[in-house]
Amino acid sequence: MKIITWNINSVRIRIDQLSEVINELDPDVICLQETKCDNKNFPIREIQSLGYKYIAINGQPSYNGVAILSRLKFTEILNKDFYNKNDCRYIGAKFKYPKVKNDLLVHNFYVPAGGDEPDPDINAKFLHKLEFLDEMDSYLKEQFQENPHHVIVGDMNIAPHINDVWSHKQLINVVSHTDIERNKLTSIIKENRLIDIMRYDVADEEKVFSWWSYRNRDWKKSNRGRRLDHIWITKDLVDHYKDHSIFTNTRDFTRPSDHVPVLIEI
Repeated sequence: MKIITWNINSVRIRIDQLSEVINELDPDVICLQETKCDNKNFPIREIQSLGYKYIAINGQPSYNGVAILSRLKFTEILNKDFYNKNDCRYIGAKFKYPKVKNDLLVHNFYVPAGGDEPDPDINAKFLHKLEFLDEMDSYLKEQFQENPHHVIVGDMNIAPHINDVWSHKQLINVVSHTDIERNKLTSIIKENRLIDIMRYDVADEEKVFSWWSYRNRDWKKSNRGRRLDHIWITKDLVDHYKDHSIFTNTRDFTRPSDHVPVLIEI
């Protein structure tokens, strides 16, 4: 079973790029963030023609939005409005998984970016981000009590490890890498005994990125990246983990997303 997470930065603009990714990686389940499309205008027919019959969407016009595209049938679709913002940042799905007794739950998150000023007292967007993370933690804890088998993916908009950014020293006071954000995300992972797949069996000193700013004229040469996209699994699934990869080729597409797809195979 192959699962991809990708902040596509508009599903309608990049439907052809999605097709290229599918041809290259052959995923069974695709979790998209920042679809920028309300539900009634979501390109369902185009995506079903790519082989993904089952589609769960939670979208809004022009902003945010998440979706799960699947070749496998859902047994249930999960939705939640975090902090009553109605900003379409979560969708989940349950699947029958033959190797385990319970269903497999896939959670797809798009954590708020948080604005520019890392001070919740003066920046409502940063406060929203911190509150979202707190509710996300509570929600996952509830889900874990009901079922042990979970894959959590998405654009978390936080690079927690010192080598998840091109320069820890220069970005320590920049939103996405501040101590308060890093600590909150790390606590969610550790307290729930989750496995951070993109750091699994990866040396601490190795740089791991999934996002490169549009501001860099040559993203590959400057390589000023951050790891904002994540895949976590519950400990019960560690024995089923096969591999993961970061598909950096998409950053060279014409008019690319600034994020690249990340894949896990279980």
